[in-house]
Amino acid sequence: MRNVLFLAASLSIVWTSCSSPEAQSDDAVGDLMSKMSLDEKVGEMTQLTIWPLLEADDDGLLMPQRGDSTKLYDALVNHHVGSILNVEAHDYTVDQWTELHKLIASISSLKPNKIPVLYGIDAIHGINYTKGATLYPQQIGQAAAWDTVMAKTIGEQTAIETRISGIPWAFSPVLDVARDPRWPRFWETYGESTVLASWMGASYTRGMQGTDAKIDDNHIAVSLKHFLGYSASVTGKDRTQAWIAERQLRRYYLPTFAAAIDAGAKTVMINSGDINGIPVHASKEILTDILRGELGFEGIAVTDWADIHYLFNRHRVAKDYKDAVAMAINAGIDMSMVPDDLDFPRLLKECVEEGLVPMSRINESVRRILQVKMDLGLFEGNVRPDLALFNCDEHKATALKAAQNSLVLLKNKNVLPLKKAPLVTGPTANSLIPLNGAWSHSWQGDNPGLANTGKVPTIAEAMEARGATYYTSGEDINVWEPTGRLRTASLKGETVVVAFGEWSYCEGVGDIEDMFLPAAQYEMIKDIKERGATVVGVMTAGRPRNIRDVEQYFDALLYAPLPGDFGGEAIAGALFGEFNPSGKLPFTFPRQPSAHITFDHRVADAMSVAAGPSGDKGTASFGPQFEFGHGLSYTSWTVTSALVNAEVNEELVVNITISNTGSMSGKHTVPVYYEDLVASIVPSVKNLCAFAQVDLVPGEQSVIELRIPRERFALVDASNKWVVEEGDMKLMVGEEVHDFVIN
Repeated sequence: MRNVLFLAASLSIVWTSCSSPEAQSDDAVGDLMSKMSLDEKVGEMTQLTIWPLLEADDDGLLMPQRGDSTKLYDALVNHHVGSILNVEAHDYTVDQWTELHKLIASISSLKPNKIPVLYGIDAIHGINYTKGATLYPQQIGQAAAWDTVMAKTIGEQTAIETRISGIPWAFSPVLDVARDPRWPRFWETYGESTVLASWMGASYTRGMQGTDAKIDDNHIAVSLKHFLGYSASVTGKDRTQAWIAERQLRRYYLPTFAAAIDAGAKTVMINSGDINGIPVHASKEILTDILRGELGFEGIAVTDWADIHYLFNRHRVAKDYKDAVAMAINAGIDMSMVPDDLDFPRLLKECVEEGLVPMSRINESVRRILQVKMDLGLFEGNVRPDLALFNCDEHKATALKAAQNSLVLLKNKNVLPLKKAPLVTGPTANSLIPLNGAWSHSWQGDNPGLANTGKVPTIAEAMEARGATYYTSGEDINVWEPTGRLRTASLKGETVVVAFGEWSYCEGVGDIEDMFLPAAQYEMIKDIKERGATVVGVMTAGRPRNIRDVEQYFDALLYAPLPGDFGGEAIAGALFGEFNPSGKLPFTFPRQPSAHITFDHRVADAMSVAAGPSGDKGTASFGPQFEFGHGLSYTSWTVTSALVNAEVNEELVVNITISNTGSMSGKHTVPVYYEDLVASIVPSVKNLCAFAQVDLVPGEQSVIELRIPRERFALVDASNKWVVEEGDMKLMVGEEVHDFVIN
């Protein structure tokens, strides 16, 4: 029982059928495996990047979109490689993808058992390696919308465009929980709340993969990242050590994966780091006992980039590569993202022949891999959805709406919506790069020639279309070089929209030494304000960088959490009041550079050590710039609530009445929290247990009944088991607090 809660043949046809009569039996996988040699089986467990399989020109430079038939034959037929991933530093057109997959399929048909290749891609916020694809907000932006239905829709549409690109497997979603804003992959997550991330991740998984064991042609297999504890690095830097007590592991880092596995996830990608000194790739406890035994996961466990190599040359727990291979496979790894040599299958075969890895482990992994390939219909041929669905109007409308819903109004001194056309400046104003972030046309997303498509407007372009005047300060986040009227002695009476924040980054490239932005950006904001302007800040960033010293200069501040291609249009529309921004922060926005305290902290975390018994001395240590769930509106809202039952045997029922009492239509989200007054484990000051969301016109009212199951109030006890303890509790809905009892 689990211990977690919540949650090919001919080039003349596009996709080649590799099916055979034997594949139709009751145990098609078993029948196929009975015909496979050990070489074929270890090959199935091997994943290569496309780089070493591409053509090169006379100078040895790779030709990014052209597969090399000789190299592919060697990998697929001679070495029986079962999976390929990603691209070579460029995005491909749909036609280029088509030609590549046709070549791969034709060569796969020459394999002894004609087993098709499982191609995987980092489809992070849309199929971001296909030219012209729809790019949605990154996960942190989706989380700011608090909209599980929208998350499911984005998953569905991403799956369609990924299948159109001929790819049946996405390395997405990221289900790490971002509880430290220093961590460079913060923006790839659904935020700091395990509960919100579980809801969002499960919905996205259902959207991308569908809900049937057999995945149809409009869906693709997900790969949940990165199992387990990846985001809890001690240093805040990428792929560095984590120290996680078992109770924390089960309470904060396991439930998101459990929820998505319950939703049917077919594959997981493994954390590159180590927990308590044990690399996850070498941990049988995590990969077999927990993942398989407790969560009941039956799909593929694939490594991240070169991680079996790292067991001996980075972690140094293995003496050499062969030792590392045996260690990882015995722990529970099914497929190695090698990624660019063919040593792995050779060494794995040697491990079996020498008795270092039992044949039963090989068969176990190969069965999982082949089952996923069959579930995806790859043996029947890779059939694409209607090409007309690629970047269609419906998908673009979803991306725009998602971008609009992701925007969080952090501050407003009654200057928004704008009443006149402003001046616009700032280093992130006139590029799509800071709107999309990484995994956008290239790994880092920072190639201007690829990222700035010209098909959608930047912030500056969208503002200019509405009458604003743009003055460049360059696109260097480290430099403030005002031009035009921004150089004049006075800006009195002017409204200036200042776009600032982060440039794109991914993984270790985003490691930082502190939480401050480049000093030039603070100088820019201060300079504009001190010359008399009304300053409207637009912060484009994937994590909450420190703005404590300049927050005072903003008359209004809009946070744009990597809203995607349509972010410029969404931001301009929000500033001019074309819609009501409704996003809520999915994380705590710290005021101090080292105050990384989350919303679900303990009482002791919110006061200094000098506070004394009554807590009335010393300085409070929890004073964030903006709290989790914060987000303003252009209209006003009234929220009232009433418990239907104050004693909980099976569920707590609460009615929430939400009224739009202002003058503008809008969407509103009401988080619902609870506090355990007495518990066997020190309780948090509040825990998220539900939320209500409405979209109302002025004067409209909605009553929502929330039925919160008893299990939602569970904790991980001293024996590291999830339990619901009886006792007194408090429910917090908006400004109202209700007492209730768990029986």
